[in-house]
This record gives sequence, C-alpha cells and structure tokens, in this order.
Amino acid sequence: MSSLAKVHEMVAAAQPARVVSLLSPEDSFPVLGGYDDGRHHRIGVHDIREPMDGLVAPDGDHVRALIGFLEGWRPEAPLLVHCWAGVSRSTATAFIAACLHNPDTDEHEIAMTLRAASPTAWPNARIVAFADELLARKGRMIEAVEAIGPGAPALEAEPFAIPARFGARPVSPADEEQQGRGR
Repeated sequence: MSSLAKVHEMVAAAQPARVVSLLSPEDSFPVLGGYDDGRHHRIGVHDIREPMDGLVAPDGDHVRALIGFLEGWRPEAPLLVHCWAGVSRSTATAFIAACLHNPDTDEHEIAMTLRAASPTAWPNARIVAFADELLARKGRMIEAVEAIGPGAPALEAEPFAIPARFGARPVSPADEEQQGRGR
C-alpha cells in the first residue's frame, strides 16, 4: 500500500500485476506506463464515511466494480493499492482484497495483520461496509476494522505490505454442527 506521492516508486520496486488508485474525483490519477484499464482500476471518491453535500461518497457501485477488478487479480502476483495519503481508502481496499481471496480466514486476523503492518491504517468503514455486504461476511468485516480502531495520526503513511494468503478460519463446534459434521 502506498500514498500517491510514492506510487511511481512503488510501481518500479514491486512491479505489481495490478494497481488500484482511489483518489478524489477532482484529483489527477497517476499515469503508470504499461498499466491499461485492465491492470489499473481508478475510483474517484472522497475519503468520507458518510454522504456529504458536494462530495462523492463511496457507494455500492464503486465497491462492486472494485471487487470485480480484485476478482481478476491472482494473489500470487503483487497488487499495489494507493490513495492520497495511504491511510483510509487504500487500507480499506487492501483489507477487502485479503478478505475476498481468503474467504475462510477470520476477518479479525486480517485486520490485525493490517494494523501490525501499518500503525496509521484506518480503513474507510463505508467502503468496508459495502464490501462486507457484497461478500456476505455478515458484519464481520466491519467488526474487524472497528476492533483495530483509528490508526496513529499521519499526513502520509509509510508504504507497507500485507500477505495475500492467510490461514483458514478455525472451525467452531457450532460451524461443524451447521455443516452437518458434528454429531
């Protein structure tokens, strides 16, 4: 994950397979050589958690398109996500990518890994809420990002990475019963 200021440096260093840019609609998106629309997804939304007059709030269509783009990403290859500061929109997207590609992993484990990698991360709860619904996570994604709370104050986050693959969610006796295995 990165801020806009460091995106070119991060592209050169990581050579990601795909890039996601989340900037305000009035911002200029970076031009990244070799990254056409199939490899560079751009989302023009303000970093707000509730709708506000005159601003573009993230909505279900934005997040649905984001998930569609992330579904085409193979986690074996690097993914670079950035926003203006690398604190909120990009960390929400990184969390969503990890949850999407690790459906059996506890959301709290992913959120705690995110927090360990970036003390400034504060995933945008609005973006996460739409993803939670679309991925049928039943509120667990929201609970996980609320549990890590706001990150340390920062004007710009340091670049960081989280793993693309996580371990599986522990199966509880209730899960086994529901799946018909516990008898």
